[in-house]
Amino acid sequence: MAHVLFVCLHNAGRSQMSQALFERAAGGRHTAASAGTTPGERVHPEVVQVMDEFGIDLSDRVPRRLTTELAQEADVVVTMGCGDECPYIPGKRYIDWDLEDPKGRPVEEVRATRNEIERRVEGLVCELDG
Repeated sequence: MAHVLFVCLHNAGRSQMSQALFERAAGGRHTAASAGTTPGERVHPEVVQVMDEFGIDLSDRVPRRLTTELAQEADVVVTMGCGDECPYIPGKRYIDWDLEDPKGRPVEEVRATRNEIERRVEGLVCELDG
């Protein structure tokens, strides 16, 4: 079982979608968490909306700050736009996903980001399943 940490700037969009979609795709075979380098106050409303279309409720999720401890617990750290603010832990596998920040974007664009995350998450789960 692998533990994946998804990290973005505010933990209010990309990383929240990634965690939820990963948990669904992994079906308990792997675990996930998410965090942000500068956490927002809440998950972006447009993100809650597009995830609700998949039957996933993110409305009660609270963004949290990335800590070294969270990174140390992970086997894989997936970064999305946090750059140099993401801690580097030797021995961890890092993957960078270049994805548009959904904050304030039209719902169609947020949907496209969600669909791209879903595609990448499914590939990552398949890889981890070996």
